[in-house]
Amino acid sequence: MSENPTSARVRTRFAPSPTGFIHLGNIRSALYPWAFARSQGGDFILRIEDTDLERSSQAAVDVILEGMAWLGLDPDEGPFYQMQRMDRYKEVLATLQDKGYVYPCYMSMAELDALRERQMANKEKPRYDGTWRPEPGKVLPPIPEGVKPVLRFKTPLTGVVGWDDKCKGHIEFQNAELDDLVIARPDGTPTYNFCVCVDDMDMAITHVIRGDDHVNNTPRQIHIFEALGATVPVFAHLPTVLNEQGEKMSKRNGAKAVTQYRDEGYLPDAMVNYLARLGWSHGDDEIFSRAQFLEWFNLDHLGRSAGQFDETKLRWVNAQHLKAMDDAALTPLVAAQLRQQGVEPDDRLPAIIGLFKDRCDTTVALADWARAFYADVAPSAEDLTKHVTDAVQPAIAALADKLDNVEWTAPAMSAAIKETLAAHGLKMPQLAMPVRVLVMGTPQTPSLDAVLALMTREKVSQRLRAA
Repeated sequence: MSENPTSARVRTRFAPSPTGFIHLGNIRSALYPWAFARSQGGDFILRIEDTDLERSSQAAVDVILEGMAWLGLDPDEGPFYQMQRMDRYKEVLATLQDKGYVYPCYMSMAELDALRERQMANKEKPRYDGTWRPEPGKVLPPIPEGVKPVLRFKTPLTGVVGWDDKCKGHIEFQNAELDDLVIARPDGTPTYNFCVCVDDMDMAITHVIRGDDHVNNTPRQIHIFEALGATVPVFAHLPTVLNEQGEKMSKRNGAKAVTQYRDEGYLPDAMVNYLARLGWSHGDDEIFSRAQFLEWFNLDHLGRSAGQFDETKLRWVNAQHLKAMDDAALTPLVAAQLRQQGVEPDDRLPAIIGLFKDRCDTTVALADWARAFYADVAPSAEDLTKHVTDAVQPAIAALADKLDNVEWTAPAMSAAIKETLAAHGLKMPQLAMPVRVLVMGTPQTPSLDAVLALMTREKVSQRLRAA
């Protein structure tokens, strides 16, 4: 069922600022509008808000695009860059000025600071006092020479501005509490709150789903939409994502770039699953596919309280997706991790993945296991001393001889191991543990015959005889 009250085609957007790398808290603000557009058969638009020239960087843009591509949050339109739309903003600004919604303000920074200090001394809320606001019968101060004005938007002086937020419920502000917003700087460049409204209007955005740090911008933007004669979108302000220490997730607080999770071996579908649950729920469902998420997603089950990131939980979710994923589908991901370590896998890799994936939580962990089948292993001195004892050496040598001549299958190896155990009066762990240490570099592996069957005969012989 459509959740769009305007019955127009649903159009959502993600509009990040490229002023620092994109982390999981930011990308969740892309996930929900993407999911809503997909669930409603609508369009998802990507916009880069790059008007902060000092802090914006191409590197940050690249991480946004790379992170979204990795997670499969594919936009239908964009990316659009605000800096490339400056002429359009100035054109709309001129229209608003002609209609009397905007006026020049010549108050200097020094005067503004002095005003703020006076207001704070009087226990008043610091705000612009409307000195340059034209009103019928009001005489404005003489225009100072050589001062370029800012342009301010005429906020209504009385009444309230409110909206029904799809996440937070009804929110309203007294217009008397809002001063006249600067919508263009002295050099004529429009400010964020104005540009965003022009973009949303031009791109016919129906739903604005974003972080709740934008709640205070919303009344300003509603006024601008109304002045432009544009339809006001439906708003949903998402609670903050907190880090593991309970602080707002940010680069300063140690948040990692989204692309780092890719490099650390997380699966995109697991990340989508985990992030979806950081502020939305479908009953008690913890693990779900991307298709299920899109089928279930709506704006009625957005959480109202902040979601807290938990890396242990993320690893668990990733492990569940790894286990459920087809070995063939995992193969290129694990192969890429191996190649980064200078190891070239072969056609045994899918079977190796199938044997080890149940004990792994990332593709990096899977690659670490697979590496033993292709590269040298280095058992620890502690494991060698503990498991590869003088007493077991004859049995290891006997097994090596047997394995030189058996059919290279798990059942044949199982029989060879049992014969060796019987001939030397040993129990399975007494032989299996040292063989694992020598062949795989660790005493803990899946079933020994299955592991040996995937190793080459040459490597098994060489490693057992190195004892």
